[in-house]
Amino acid sequence: MEHEFRGTTIVAVKRNGVTAIAGDGQVTFSQNIVLKNNAVKVRRIFHDKVILGFAGSVSDAFSLSERFEEMLLKYSGNLMRSAVELAQNWREDKYNRKLDAMMIVADKDSLLIVSGQGEVIDPELGVCAIGSGGSYALAAARALIKETKLSAKEIAEKAIKIAGEICVYTNEHITIETI
Repeated sequence: MEHEFRGTTIVAVKRNGVTAIAGDGQVTFSQNIVLKNNAVKVRRIFHDKVILGFAGSVSDAFSLSERFEEMLLKYSGNLMRSAVELAQNWREDKYNRKLDAMMIVADKDSLLIVSGQGEVIDPELGVCAIGSGGSYALAAARALIKETKLSAKEIAEKAIKIAGEICVYTNEHITIETI
């Protein structure tokens, strides 16, 4: 039986020209051991012009984010082009295997979900979430964006906290980056 390091929730909210990506800090080994509570899965890349949050198998998530950063360098920081070219490399089998990971990436203009399977998704309503608690965080963020005047950062933080109350693989050690 293969054991993986996994379990996280990442949520992104775009509102009033600001995008916030928030993630929890829990790293779970296999199905039942919490190894770390304060991991940082949201960070700034490409001269602080792009924010990225990742979920999935830890090693695959690092590989996916490294390959994405290479594309950003190749395409001068063009987020959409970098994501599409990365996905195309999987479809053309330029990479040996699919990665068990997903990312949410954003710059000042765009917000995308990128998978290690070769998909690129432009989320509707400026809200998206991935990871074990992603469905809970997405539902919370959608409700908050429709029913409140909270900022993108406030909504992202509240959505992660709500997911953490429901999902055993999500905690309330939150990292948030805005752009």
